[in-house]
Amino acid sequence: MPTIKFLGAAQTVTGSCHLLCFGRDRFLLDCGQFQGPWHIEKRNYEPIGVYPATLSGVILSHGHLDHCGRIPLLARLGFDGPVYCTPPTKDISMLILMDSAHLLKEEFLWKKRRLERVGIEAKEPLYSAEDVWYCHDNFSRPVDYGERVRISERLDLTFHPTDAGHVLGSSQVYLEYRPKRGRPLKILFSGDLGDGGRPVVNDPTPPEKGVDVLIMESTYGDRMHRSYEDSVAEFREEVMRTIKKKGTVLIPTFALERAQEILYHLGQMKREGLLSRHIPVFLNSPLAINITRVFQKHCNYCDKEVIDEIRRKRSPFIFPGLQLTETAEESRMIHSVPSPKIVLAGSGMITGGRIKHHLKHNLWKDNTTVIIVGYQASNTLGRQLVNGAKTVKIFGEEIKVRARIVTINGFSAHADKGHLLRYAKAVSPKKIFLVHGEPETQRHLKRSLNGVLPRTEVVIPEFKSEHPLAP
Repeated sequence: MPTIKFLGAAQTVTGSCHLLCFGRDRFLLDCGQFQGPWHIEKRNYEPIGVYPATLSGVILSHGHLDHCGRIPLLARLGFDGPVYCTPPTKDISMLILMDSAHLLKEEFLWKKRRLERVGIEAKEPLYSAEDVWYCHDNFSRPVDYGERVRISERLDLTFHPTDAGHVLGSSQVYLEYRPKRGRPLKILFSGDLGDGGRPVVNDPTPPEKGVDVLIMESTYGDRMHRSYEDSVAEFREEVMRTIKKKGTVLIPTFALERAQEILYHLGQMKREGLLSRHIPVFLNSPLAINITRVFQKHCNYCDKEVIDEIRRKRSPFIFPGLQLTETAEESRMIHSVPSPKIVLAGSGMITGGRIKHHLKHNLWKDNTTVIIVGYQASNTLGRQLVNGAKTVKIFGEEIKVRARIVTINGFSAHADKGHLLRYAKAVSPKKIFLVHGEPETQRHLKRSLNGVLPRTEVVIPEFKSEHPLAP
Protein backbone atom coordinates (compact mmCIF):
# COMPACT_ATOMS: atom_id res chain seq x y z
CA MET A 1 0.00 0.00 0.00
CA PRO A 2 1.35 3.50 -0.85
CA THR A 3 2.37 5.46 2.22
CA ILE A 4 3.53 8.96 3.17
CA LYS A 5 5.94 9.81 5.96
CA PHE A 6 6.21 13.38 7.22
CA LEU A 7 9.88 14.25 7.72
CA GLY A 8 9.39 18.01 8.00
CA ALA A 9 6.80 20.81 8.00
CA ALA A 10 4.71 18.65 10.34
CA GLN A 11 3.06 20.95 12.89
CA THR A 12 5.64 23.59 11.99
CA VAL A 13 6.14 25.95 9.05
CA THR A 14 9.66 24.90 8.14
CA GLY A 15 11.68 21.96 6.82
CA SER A 16 9.18 20.80 4.17
CA CYS A 17 9.94 17.14 3.44
CA HIS A 18 7.49 14.29 2.79
CA LEU A 19 8.46 10.74 1.80
CA LEU A 20 6.15 8.97 -0.65
CA CYS A 21 6.57 5.19 -0.92
CA PHE A 22 5.08 3.21 -3.82
CA GLY A 23 6.54 -0.23 -3.33
CA ARG A 24 10.24 0.07 -4.21
CA ASP A 25 9.81 3.56 -5.59
CA ARG A 26 10.52 6.32 -3.08
CA PHE A 27 10.19 10.02 -3.75
CA LEU A 28 10.59 13.06 -1.55
CA LEU A 29 8.21 15.95 -1.93
CA ASP A 30 10.66 18.78 -1.13
CA CYS A 31 13.70 18.45 1.11
CA GLY A 32 13.99 21.74 2.96
CA GLN A 33 16.04 23.12 5.82
CA PHE A 34 14.57 23.67 9.25
CA GLN A 35 14.84 27.36 10.13
CA GLY A 36 14.27 29.14 13.42
CA PRO A 37 15.52 28.58 16.98
CA TRP A 38 18.12 25.90 17.71
CA HIS A 39 15.64 23.31 18.99
CA ILE A 40 14.14 23.38 15.46
CA GLU A 41 17.34 23.90 13.44
CA LYS A 42 19.09 20.96 15.12
CA ARG A 43 16.79 18.65 13.13
CA ASN A 44 18.93 19.48 10.10
CA TYR A 45 21.77 17.52 11.71
CA GLU A 46 19.66 14.49 12.57
CA PRO A 47 19.14 11.58 10.13
CA ILE A 48 16.69 12.64 7.42
CA GLY A 49 14.55 9.54 7.85
CA VAL A 50 15.38 7.77 4.57
CA TYR A 51 18.58 6.38 3.05
CA PRO A 52 19.31 8.92 0.29
CA ALA A 53 20.76 6.28 -2.04
CA THR A 54 17.39 4.45 -2.07
CA LEU A 55 15.47 7.50 -3.36
CA SER A 56 14.12 7.46 -6.91
CA GLY A 57 13.92 11.24 -7.03
CA VAL A 58 12.97 14.52 -5.37
CA ILE A 59 9.96 16.56 -6.47
CA LEU A 60 10.57 20.20 -5.60
CA SER A 61 7.59 22.55 -5.36
CA HIS A 62 9.61 25.81 -5.33
CA GLY A 63 12.95 27.33 -4.43
CA HIS A 64 12.60 28.61 -0.87
CA LEU A 65 15.28 27.32 1.50
CA ASP A 66 12.74 25.60 3.75
CA HIS A 67 11.76 23.52 0.71
CA CYS A 68 15.08 22.88 -1.08
CA GLY A 69 17.70 23.47 1.62
CA ARG A 70 18.82 19.89 2.34
CA ILE A 71 19.17 18.63 -1.24
CA PRO A 72 22.99 19.09 -1.21
CA LEU A 73 23.09 17.02 1.98
CA LEU A 74 21.08 14.28 0.24
CA ALA A 75 23.54 14.27 -2.65
CA ARG A 76 26.53 14.14 -0.31
CA LEU A 77 24.98 11.13 1.44
CA GLY A 78 24.51 9.14 -1.76
CA PHE A 79 21.43 10.45 -3.59
CA ASP A 80 22.09 10.51 -7.34
CA GLY A 81 18.55 10.72 -8.73
CA PRO A 82 16.80 13.60 -10.48
CA VAL A 83 15.27 16.69 -8.88
CA TYR A 84 12.05 17.50 -10.72
CA CYS A 85 11.20 21.22 -10.72
CA THR A 86 10.36 24.09 -13.07
CA PRO A 87 13.16 26.00 -14.88
CA PRO A 88 12.88 29.12 -12.64
CA THR A 89 12.92 26.92 -9.54
CA LYS A 90 16.13 25.27 -10.74
CA ASP A 91 17.94 28.61 -11.13
CA ILE A 92 16.55 30.07 -7.91
CA SER A 93 17.37 26.94 -5.89
CA MET A 94 21.01 26.93 -6.98
CA LEU A 95 21.40 30.58 -5.90
CA ILE A 96 19.68 30.00 -2.58
CA LEU A 97 21.65 26.82 -1.86
CA MET A 98 24.99 28.46 -2.65
CA ASP A 99 24.08 31.40 -0.40
CA SER A 100 23.08 28.94 2.32
CA ALA A 101 26.42 27.12 2.04
CA HIS A 102 28.33 30.38 2.54
CA LEU A 103 26.18 31.33 5.54
CA LEU A 104 26.61 27.88 7.09
CA LYS A 105 30.39 28.21 6.74
CA GLU A 106 30.42 31.71 8.28
CA GLU A 107 28.25 30.54 11.18
CA PHE A 108 30.53 27.53 11.75
CA LEU A 109 33.68 29.69 11.83
CA TRP A 110 32.04 32.15 14.24
CA LYS A 111 30.85 29.36 16.57
CA LYS A 112 34.19 27.59 16.34
CA ARG A 113 36.04 30.66 17.60
CA ARG A 114 33.65 31.07 20.53
CA LEU A 115 33.26 27.42 21.52
CA GLU A 116 36.93 26.49 21.31
CA ARG A 117 37.62 28.92 24.16
CA VAL A 118 35.47 26.78 26.47
CA GLY A 119 36.61 23.43 25.08
CA ILE A 120 33.52 22.60 22.97
CA GLU A 121 33.82 21.34 19.41
CA ALA A 122 31.55 23.15 16.93
CA LYS A 123 29.44 21.08 14.52
CA GLU A 124 30.71 21.05 10.94
CA PRO A 125 28.51 22.92 8.41
CA LEU A 126 25.54 20.98 7.10
CA TYR A 127 27.11 21.08 3.63
CA SER A 128 29.65 23.08 1.64
CA ALA A 129 29.66 25.18 -1.53
CA GLU A 130 31.31 22.20 -3.23
CA ASP A 131 28.36 19.99 -2.25
CA VAL A 132 25.99 22.53 -3.84
CA TRP A 133 28.09 22.58 -6.98
CA TYR A 134 28.08 18.80 -7.28
CA CYS A 135 24.31 18.52 -6.76
CA HIS A 136 23.77 20.75 -9.81
CA ASP A 137 23.64 17.60 -11.94
CA ASN A 138 20.62 16.40 -9.95
CA PHE A 139 18.71 19.41 -11.34
CA SER A 140 19.34 18.39 -14.96
CA ARG A 141 15.66 17.55 -15.65
CA PRO A 142 13.56 20.75 -15.33
CA VAL A 143 9.85 20.20 -15.98
CA ASP A 144 7.63 22.90 -17.40
CA TYR A 145 4.04 23.62 -16.38
CA GLY A 146 1.62 21.14 -17.93
CA GLU A 147 4.32 18.64 -18.93
CA ARG A 148 3.45 15.07 -17.93
CA VAL A 149 6.49 13.01 -16.93
CA ARG A 150 6.62 9.28 -16.19
CA ILE A 151 8.94 9.17 -13.19
CA SER A 152 8.56 5.44 -12.54
CA GLU A 153 6.79 2.49 -14.11
CA ARG A 154 3.54 3.24 -12.28
CA LEU A 155 3.82 6.91 -11.38
CA ASP A 156 3.25 10.05 -13.47
CA LEU A 157 4.13 13.61 -12.41
CA THR A 158 2.53 16.83 -13.67
CA PHE A 159 3.10 20.35 -12.46
CA HIS A 160 -0.24 22.13 -12.80
CA PRO A 161 -0.56 23.90 -16.20
CA THR A 162 0.18 27.20 -14.43
CA ASP A 163 1.72 28.00 -11.07
CA ALA A 164 0.78 28.05 -7.39
CA GLY A 165 0.98 31.85 -7.20
CA HIS A 166 3.47 31.75 -4.33
CA VAL A 167 6.82 32.69 -5.88
CA LEU A 168 8.34 32.62 -9.36
CA GLY A 169 8.10 29.07 -10.71
CA SER A 170 6.15 27.66 -7.76
CA SER A 171 4.13 24.53 -8.51
CA GLN A 172 1.10 22.54 -7.56
CA VAL A 173 2.23 18.92 -7.86
CA TYR A 174 -0.04 16.22 -9.30
CA LEU A 175 0.88 12.55 -9.03
CA GLU A 176 -1.05 9.65 -10.53
CA TYR A 177 -0.20 6.17 -9.26
CA ARG A 178 -1.43 3.15 -11.20
CA PRO A 179 -1.37 -0.02 -9.06
CA LYS A 180 -1.33 -3.49 -10.61
CA ARG A 181 -4.93 -3.92 -9.50
CA GLY A 182 -7.63 -1.39 -8.79
CA ARG A 183 -8.20 2.20 -9.81
CA PRO A 184 -5.47 4.85 -10.04
CA LEU A 185 -4.68 6.96 -7.00
CA LYS A 186 -4.51 10.72 -7.65
CA ILE A 187 -2.49 12.87 -5.25
CA LEU A 188 -2.16 16.65 -5.14
CA PHE A 189 0.54 18.47 -3.18
CA SER A 190 -0.42 22.14 -3.00
CA GLY A 191 3.11 23.31 -2.25
CA ASP A 192 2.86 26.82 -0.84
CA LEU A 193 -0.12 28.67 -2.26
CA GLY A 194 -0.51 32.38 -2.93
CA ASP A 195 -3.83 34.20 -2.76
CA GLY A 196 -3.57 36.11 -6.05
CA GLY A 197 -3.92 39.73 -7.09
CA ARG A 198 -0.18 40.44 -7.03
CA PRO A 199 1.73 42.59 -9.51
CA VAL A 200 4.74 40.29 -10.07
CA VAL A 201 3.72 36.61 -9.95
CA ASN A 202 0.68 35.02 -11.54
CA ASP A 203 -2.47 34.15 -9.62
CA PRO A 204 -2.72 30.54 -8.44
CA THR A 205 -4.74 28.38 -10.80
CA PRO A 206 -7.81 26.57 -9.44
CA PRO A 207 -7.07 22.90 -8.69
CA GLU A 208 -8.32 20.02 -10.76
CA LYS A 209 -11.13 17.68 -9.77
CA GLY A 210 -10.88 13.97 -9.17
CA VAL A 211 -8.10 14.09 -6.57
CA ASP A 212 -8.14 11.38 -3.89
CA VAL A 213 -5.53 12.80 -1.49
CA LEU A 214 -4.63 16.46 -0.91
CA ILE A 215 -1.45 17.43 0.95
CA MET A 216 -2.08 21.11 1.72
CA GLU A 217 -0.16 23.92 3.39
CA SER A 218 -1.88 25.67 6.32
CA THR A 219 0.40 28.59 7.24
CA TYR A 220 -2.43 31.12 7.64
CA GLY A 221 -5.25 28.65 8.14
CA ASP A 222 -6.67 30.55 11.12
CA ARG A 223 -6.86 34.12 9.78
CA MET A 224 -7.85 36.34 6.89
CA HIS A 225 -5.47 38.80 5.26
CA ARG A 226 -6.29 42.44 4.71
CA SER A 227 -7.03 43.22 1.09
CA TYR A 228 -3.92 43.65 -1.01
CA GLU A 229 -4.97 47.14 -2.03
CA ASP A 230 -5.32 48.22 1.61
CA SER A 231 -1.94 46.68 2.41
CA VAL A 232 -0.21 48.58 -0.40
CA ALA A 233 -1.88 51.80 0.75
CA GLU A 234 -0.70 51.22 4.33
CA PHE A 235 2.83 50.42 3.12
CA ARG A 236 2.98 53.69 1.17
CA GLU A 237 1.64 55.63 4.13
CA GLU A 238 4.20 54.19 6.55
CA VAL A 239 7.09 54.81 4.15
CA MET A 240 6.08 58.44 3.56
CA ARG A 241 5.41 59.03 7.27
CA THR A 242 8.96 57.95 8.15
CA ILE A 243 10.60 59.80 5.26
CA LYS A 244 8.88 63.04 6.34
CA LYS A 245 10.33 62.54 9.83
CA LYS A 246 13.77 62.12 8.18
CA GLY A 247 13.91 58.61 9.56
CA THR A 248 14.99 55.17 8.37
CA VAL A 249 12.65 52.54 6.95
CA LEU A 250 13.91 49.00 7.56
CA ILE A 251 12.21 46.18 5.69
CA PRO A 252 13.30 42.63 6.63
CA THR A 253 12.63 40.84 3.40
CA PHE A 254 12.85 37.40 1.88
CA ALA A 255 15.21 37.43 -1.10
CA LEU A 256 12.75 35.53 -3.27
CA GLU A 257 9.52 37.27 -4.37
CA ARG A 258 9.03 39.62 -1.41
CA ALA A 259 12.12 41.69 -2.26
CA GLN A 260 11.01 41.99 -5.90
CA GLU A 261 7.44 42.87 -4.90
CA ILE A 262 8.59 45.62 -2.51
CA LEU A 263 10.98 46.99 -5.15
CA TYR A 264 8.07 47.08 -7.58
CA HIS A 265 5.97 49.23 -5.21
CA LEU A 266 8.84 51.55 -4.27
CA GLY A 267 9.51 51.98 -7.99
CA GLN A 268 5.87 52.88 -8.54
CA MET A 269 6.09 55.49 -5.77
CA LYS A 270 9.17 56.97 -7.43
CA ARG A 271 7.61 56.99 -10.89
CA GLU A 272 4.46 58.67 -9.56
CA GLY A 273 6.53 61.36 -7.85
CA LEU A 274 5.22 60.38 -4.42
CA LEU A 275 8.72 59.44 -3.29
CA SER A 276 11.59 61.72 -4.27
CA ARG A 277 14.04 60.26 -6.76
CA HIS A 278 16.83 61.44 -4.42
CA ILE A 279 15.74 59.25 -1.47
CA PRO A 280 18.18 56.32 -1.42
CA VAL A 281 16.76 52.81 -1.46
CA PHE A 282 19.29 50.08 -0.59
CA LEU A 283 18.74 46.51 -1.66
CA ASN A 284 21.25 45.12 0.81
CA SER A 285 21.18 41.46 -0.16
CA PRO A 286 23.46 39.81 -2.73
CA LEU A 287 21.01 36.91 -2.93
CA ALA A 288 18.01 39.18 -3.61
CA ILE A 289 20.04 41.03 -6.25
CA ASN A 290 20.88 37.77 -8.04
CA ILE A 291 17.32 36.45 -7.78
CA THR A 292 16.01 39.69 -9.27
CA ARG A 293 18.20 38.90 -12.28
CA VAL A 294 16.48 35.49 -12.47
CA PHE A 295 13.13 37.31 -12.63
CA GLN A 296 14.49 39.19 -15.65
CA LYS A 297 15.66 35.92 -17.26
CA HIS A 298 12.41 34.03 -16.63
CA CYS A 299 10.06 36.99 -17.06
CA ASN A 300 7.68 34.81 -19.13
CA TYR A 301 6.68 33.16 -15.82
CA CYS A 302 5.69 36.55 -14.34
CA ASP A 303 2.49 38.54 -14.49
CA LYS A 304 1.75 39.91 -17.98
CA GLU A 305 2.36 43.55 -16.99
CA VAL A 306 5.85 42.68 -15.72
CA ILE A 307 6.57 40.66 -18.88
CA ASP A 308 5.64 43.65 -21.04
CA GLU A 309 7.80 46.05 -19.00
CA ILE A 310 10.87 43.82 -19.11
CA ARG A 311 10.50 43.18 -22.84
CA ARG A 312 10.43 46.96 -23.36
CA LYS A 313 13.76 47.12 -21.49
CA ARG A 314 12.08 48.95 -18.59
CA SER A 315 12.55 46.77 -15.57
CA PRO A 316 9.92 47.43 -12.87
CA PHE A 317 12.56 46.56 -10.27
CA ILE A 318 15.03 49.34 -11.17
CA PHE A 319 14.44 53.04 -10.45
CA PRO A 320 16.27 56.29 -9.55
CA GLY A 321 17.92 56.16 -6.12
CA LEU A 322 18.15 52.36 -5.99
CA GLN A 323 21.54 51.15 -4.79
CA LEU A 324 22.48 47.46 -4.98
CA THR A 325 24.85 46.67 -2.11
CA GLU A 326 26.60 43.37 -2.63
CA THR A 327 29.77 43.50 -0.51
CA ALA A 328 30.06 43.59 3.28
CA GLU A 329 31.92 46.89 3.01
CA GLU A 330 29.10 48.45 0.99
CA SER A 331 26.65 47.14 3.60
CA ARG A 332 28.55 48.81 6.45
CA MET A 333 28.67 52.10 4.51
CA ILE A 334 24.86 52.34 4.66
CA HIS A 335 25.11 53.18 8.37
CA SER A 336 26.96 56.40 7.51
CA VAL A 337 24.39 57.54 4.93
CA PRO A 338 22.18 60.20 6.56
CA SER A 339 18.45 59.62 6.80
CA PRO A 340 15.92 59.63 5.27
CA LYS A 341 16.64 56.29 3.63
CA ILE A 342 15.03 52.93 2.95
CA VAL A 343 16.82 49.61 3.49
CA LEU A 344 15.68 46.16 2.34
CA ALA A 345 17.79 43.36 3.81
CA GLY A 346 17.54 39.70 4.77
CA SER A 347 16.69 37.58 6.48
CA GLY A 348 12.92 37.77 6.24
CA MET A 349 12.35 36.37 9.75
CA ILE A 350 15.37 38.25 11.15
CA THR A 351 17.07 34.99 12.11
CA GLY A 352 20.37 36.20 10.64
CA GLY A 353 21.76 38.19 7.75
CA ARG A 354 22.39 41.89 7.28
CA ILE A 355 19.05 43.11 8.65
CA LYS A 356 20.26 42.36 12.20
CA HIS A 357 23.12 44.83 11.80
CA HIS A 358 20.70 47.53 10.64
CA LEU A 359 18.39 46.81 13.56
CA LYS A 360 21.29 47.06 16.00
CA HIS A 361 22.08 50.54 14.64
CA ASN A 362 18.49 51.81 14.32
CA LEU A 363 16.04 49.91 16.52
CA TRP A 364 16.64 52.24 19.49
CA LYS A 365 15.77 55.37 17.45
CA ASP A 366 12.22 56.69 17.55
CA ASN A 367 12.33 57.91 13.92
CA THR A 368 12.94 54.37 12.64
CA THR A 369 10.11 52.26 11.22
CA VAL A 370 10.45 48.49 10.82
CA ILE A 371 7.91 47.22 8.29
CA ILE A 372 7.27 43.48 8.64
CA VAL A 373 5.90 42.12 5.36
CA GLY A 374 6.24 38.36 5.88
CA TYR A 375 5.50 35.47 8.19
CA GLN A 376 7.51 35.42 11.43
CA ALA A 377 7.87 31.95 12.94
CA SER A 378 7.68 31.30 16.66
CA ASN A 379 10.77 32.11 18.73
CA THR A 380 12.38 34.26 16.00
CA LEU A 381 13.54 37.83 16.52
CA GLY A 382 10.91 38.90 14.00
CA ARG A 383 8.16 37.32 16.10
CA GLN A 384 9.50 39.07 19.23
CA LEU A 385 9.21 42.44 17.51
CA VAL A 386 5.72 41.66 16.18
CA ASN A 387 4.66 40.64 19.70
CA GLY A 388 5.75 44.02 21.09
CA ALA A 389 9.06 43.23 22.80
CA LYS A 390 10.45 46.30 24.64
CA THR A 391 14.04 45.08 24.39
CA VAL A 392 15.69 42.43 22.22
CA LYS A 393 19.12 40.83 22.17
CA ILE A 394 21.14 41.29 18.97
CA PHE A 395 24.68 39.87 18.73
CA GLY A 396 24.69 39.45 22.51
CA GLU A 397 23.73 43.08 23.20
CA GLU A 398 20.45 44.27 24.73
CA ILE A 399 18.79 46.81 22.39
CA LYS A 400 15.92 49.06 23.41
CA VAL A 401 12.99 48.97 20.96
CA ARG A 402 11.93 52.56 20.32
CA ALA A 403 11.28 52.10 16.62
CA ARG A 404 7.78 51.86 15.22
CA ILE A 405 7.02 48.22 14.35
CA VAL A 406 4.42 47.80 11.62
CA THR A 407 3.10 44.43 10.46
CA ILE A 408 1.41 44.27 7.05
CA ASN A 409 0.22 40.70 6.55
CA GLY A 410 -1.48 41.47 3.23
CA PHE A 411 1.89 41.11 1.51
CA SER A 412 2.15 37.48 2.56
CA ALA A 413 2.90 35.06 -0.27
CA HIS A 414 0.75 32.46 1.53
CA ALA A 415 -2.98 32.03 1.04
CA ASP A 416 -5.23 32.97 3.95
CA LYS A 417 -7.94 30.86 5.55
CA GLY A 418 -10.60 31.83 3.02
CA HIS A 419 -8.46 30.88 0.04
CA LEU A 420 -7.39 27.59 1.64
CA LEU A 421 -10.98 26.60 2.34
CA ARG A 422 -12.07 27.45 -1.20
CA TYR A 423 -9.10 25.54 -2.60
CA ALA A 424 -9.84 22.41 -0.54
CA LYS A 425 -13.55 22.61 -1.40
CA ALA A 426 -12.73 22.85 -5.10
CA VAL A 427 -10.61 19.69 -4.81
CA SER A 428 -13.11 17.83 -2.57
CA PRO A 429 -10.70 14.96 -1.88
CA LYS A 430 -11.36 11.91 0.25
CA LYS A 431 -8.40 12.70 2.52
CA ILE A 432 -6.48 15.88 3.43
CA PHE A 433 -3.11 16.06 5.18
CA LEU A 434 -2.40 19.49 6.67
CA VAL A 435 1.28 20.47 6.58
CA HIS A 436 3.37 23.65 6.86
CA GLY A 437 1.48 25.21 9.76
CA GLU A 438 1.67 25.63 13.52
CA PRO A 439 -0.44 23.26 15.67
CA GLU A 440 -3.14 25.67 16.86
CA THR A 441 -3.53 27.10 13.35
CA GLN A 442 -3.92 23.61 11.92
CA ARG A 443 -6.50 22.61 14.51
CA HIS A 444 -8.50 25.73 13.67
CA LEU A 445 -8.33 24.99 9.93
CA LYS A 446 -9.27 21.35 10.49
CA ARG A 447 -12.46 22.40 12.31
CA SER A 448 -13.32 24.71 9.42
CA LEU A 449 -12.61 22.01 6.84
CA ASN A 450 -14.81 19.54 8.72
CA GLY A 451 -17.61 22.07 8.34
CA VAL A 452 -17.30 22.54 4.56
CA LEU A 453 -16.17 18.98 3.71
CA PRO A 454 -17.91 16.71 6.25
CA ARG A 455 -17.11 13.52 4.27
CA THR A 456 -13.40 14.24 3.98
CA GLU A 457 -10.91 12.80 6.46
CA VAL A 458 -8.62 15.61 7.71
CA VAL A 459 -5.31 14.57 9.27
CA ILE A 460 -2.75 16.70 11.13
CA PRO A 461 0.34 14.47 10.96
CA GLU A 462 3.04 14.46 13.61
CA PHE A 463 6.73 14.75 12.82
CA LYS A 464 8.05 11.43 11.45
CA SER A 465 4.60 9.82 11.49
CA GLU A 466 3.70 7.47 8.63
CA HIS A 467 0.22 7.14 7.09
CA PRO A 468 -1.44 5.17 4.28
CA LEU A 469 -2.07 7.36 1.25
CA ALA A 470 -5.17 5.55 0.08
CA PRO A 471 -8.37 6.99 1.59
